[in-house]
Amino acid sequence: MENIKFIDLFCRIGGFRTAMDEACIENNINPECVFSSDIDTYCQDSYEANFGERPFGDITKIDEKDIPDHDILFAGFPCQSFSIIGKRKGFDDVRGTLFFDIARI
Repeated sequence: MENIKFIDLFCRIGGFRTAMDEACIENNINPECVFSSDIDTYCQDSYEANFGERPFGDITKIDEKDIPDHDILFAGFPCQSFSIIGKRKGFDDVRGTLFFDIARI
């Protein structure tokens, strides 16, 4: 069985991870989440209850060198800064600049 390592940034309660796990099971692949992160403590609580691992906090305070090697990076970062329904401040909104943390990692 093939193994695949992934990280789950802005993980909330684990939607990407759940989808990844299901897709891997269907394709005879062993998924391993080697790092997760979310700033919201309630989401961290739910993620921990769902997966038995507590996500790290604020991604802007995490050194990319501390993140384990991985094959796939999932990142459901806040999109309000770019949405046509939002104020479309883009990178002028702190939430929009989280994109650069994804690129950094």
